[in-house]
Amino acid sequence: MTDSDTMPQGSIKVMVVDDHPMWRDAVARDLDASGFDVVATAGDGDQAVRRAKAAAPDVLVLDLNLPAKPGVQVCKELVAANPALRVLVLSASGEHADVLEAVKSGATGYLLKSASTEELLDAVRRTAVGDPVFTPGLAGLVLGEYRRLASEPGPAVPDAGQPRAPELTDRETEVLRLVAKGLSYKQIAERLVISHRTVQNHVQNTLGKLQLHNRVELVRYAIERGLDDE
Repeated sequence: MTDSDTMPQGSIKVMVVDDHPMWRDAVARDLDASGFDVVATAGDGDQAVRRAKAAAPDVLVLDLNLPAKPGVQVCKELVAANPALRVLVLSASGEHADVLEAVKSGATGYLLKSASTEELLDAVRRTAVGDPVFTPGLAGLVLGEYRRLASEPGPAVPDAGQPRAPELTDRETEVLRLVAKGLSYKQIAERLVISHRTVQNHVQNTLGKLQLHNRVELVRYAIERGLDDE
């Protein structure tokens, strides 16, 4: 992989949302000092939605416990308005219900506030290129929830009169299988000896073909078809 497979740090636009001014300012300051382009901050949910739509960040660093509008609702609204937005939840809560609700609302990753500054900076870098980032121990929880959801009855199978699902290429299927196993894009690239950007392109093509919107839906699709067991 080459340097072109990741976004230059200075080109990554970040917005920080937290209702505690000292914490919010400290995170924004650390990101700015490390070369990220901090385009906005916000202290409540309504303000976050307005400012994010105006500032168009690549990554939203988002607390869940916000006045006016909860973080999960902010995440849902902004990801629905801009599916390319990456959301990294930065929360004091490690409760499983909070983690799962955040992921289902469209968050790319979930980091506890006990993380070090270096862990946060690395998480923002990885989130910017689409990698799922979780505090250790939480990734397995999320994958387990995907499996549980996939085991539940889904929509009725289309009848013969409806169009068939689009076919994926062998490489797209291979990438999808590794996504379902919980591998990051970087790990997939290393496993298949291709670039990080090529993995991203395959995932985007697959999302388009299957008319899915995000990694959550993609993993569920793969697990429903048993691709994670192959």
